[in-house]
Amino acid sequence: MWKPVEKIKHVPDPGTPPTSEQARAAKLFSPINLGPLALEQRTWVPAMVPWRATEDGFVTDDVVDWYARFAMGKPGAIVVEATGIRDIPSGPLLRIGHDRFVPGLRRLVDAVRESSAGETRLLIQLIDFLSIRRRPEPAKYFAKFLQVNEHIRKKLKAETWPEDQIRAHLAALPESEISAILPARELESLRMGARERVTDMDLEHIRNLPQVLPGLFADAARRARDAGFHGVELHYAHAYTMASFLSAINDRDDGYGGAKENRARLPLEVFARVRREVGADYCVGCRFLSDECIEGGNNVEDACYFGAEFARAGMDFLSLSRGGKFEDAQQPQVGGAAYPYTGKSGYECMPGYISDQRGPFGRNIQPCARIRQAVRAAGCTTPVVVVGGIHGFQQAEGILQREEADIIGAARQSLADPDWFLKIRRGQGDQVRVCEYTNYCEGLDQKHKQVTCQLWDRLDKDAVGVKKSIDGRRRLTAPMWTPR
Repeated sequence: MWKPVEKIKHVPDPGTPPTSEQARAAKLFSPINLGPLALEQRTWVPAMVPWRATEDGFVTDDVVDWYARFAMGKPGAIVVEATGIRDIPSGPLLRIGHDRFVPGLRRLVDAVRESSAGETRLLIQLIDFLSIRRRPEPAKYFAKFLQVNEHIRKKLKAETWPEDQIRAHLAALPESEISAILPARELESLRMGARERVTDMDLEHIRNLPQVLPGLFADAARRARDAGFHGVELHYAHAYTMASFLSAINDRDDGYGGAKENRARLPLEVFARVRREVGADYCVGCRFLSDECIEGGNNVEDACYFGAEFARAGMDFLSLSRGGKFEDAQQPQVGGAAYPYTGKSGYECMPGYISDQRGPFGRNIQPCARIRQAVRAAGCTTPVVVVGGIHGFQQAEGILQREEADIIGAARQSLADPDWFLKIRRGQGDQVRVCEYTNYCEGLDQKHKQVTCQLWDRLDKDAVGVKKSIDGRRRLTAPMWTPR
């Protein structure tokens, strides 16, 4: 298991802020086109799940307040959180799998437009995910969930035993003996909780994913367009369905696994179906991984191939993240679910101030630069978005000046200070509240609690009109900033 070797005690100086005149001349604040969508500046608030929707996936007042507060900082674009494309229960996560969700999403679009005075463009991230169960109590697992098969019977030399006797026998065994008897997937279900994979070809609904998903994504994109979003970001990253099709560990034998071109097939088919649904005049891009950061997974070379293929297909932008996989996630407590940002790949996705010698700052820049080069070598000018530990003007501007990326995405820094773009543009960068990368926000996300930032969620929380978290201990949006 990866362990941190160095504690970074101080966040580096984000750089002397520019004056207003310098900011207007800087590349960070220059226009860029994403196909049919024009941004007035190259700043981007990537998707973060704040856990503020209803249990049925509807927009709430707290959801509207969350995005309206980011929009006050007037970034070039905001990407609304990963939003489920299926009409199935998924807890307090936004959904877009039915037309009944459109009115609430339209309200969200209107709020961002008003809050940013029309300056910030709004996209929504569309996601599909497979079933994952919580880690069970061992007694319950053996009594209810274990699939008693011939492998287990042979290991126990119990071919004639009744199934109930086998279950009771296994439940009484020590862990050391159980691990030598259960098949790998059953052992994982006991220790981690059962999890579906795109390679579970014995399950009909998994076999049929290539036939089902293009239509689901296309319908979701149509609803996003109808709700007034300026574009959609197809979620092809981290631990979820589409990223799993892209992964080098996808060995499906139906033409959608194995070789890179087969693994890219469904993501390209999804995009093609979405494009047909929303038309050429609507912005459609994707988020995928520069590196899976797991044993046997995709590396930067794979990502260069995918980036070039996505660009050739006509995607309007490519947003690059890294890591965040289930394959190396830590074991959850009994009753908890595996969380794909707890292992080494999870660290690479959201590195914190307890770090290795490289630290948490900009670990995705060089992989992103290589992928951008591959896209340019393919003859495409598709804008590339870089994210990961970007927290200051000089760092962001340097990335753009060196042509390592075309757009800067900053999630945790934007959470720490939703006004940081505006402060920099006004030459008041000394007032920026700089993220300390403690991953306080990520810890709340892991527990599906309403996400906030420790730098502001206790400030003036008892002031008139401040909305608080369910437990009443934290404010739900950052304090207002008054320019001097």
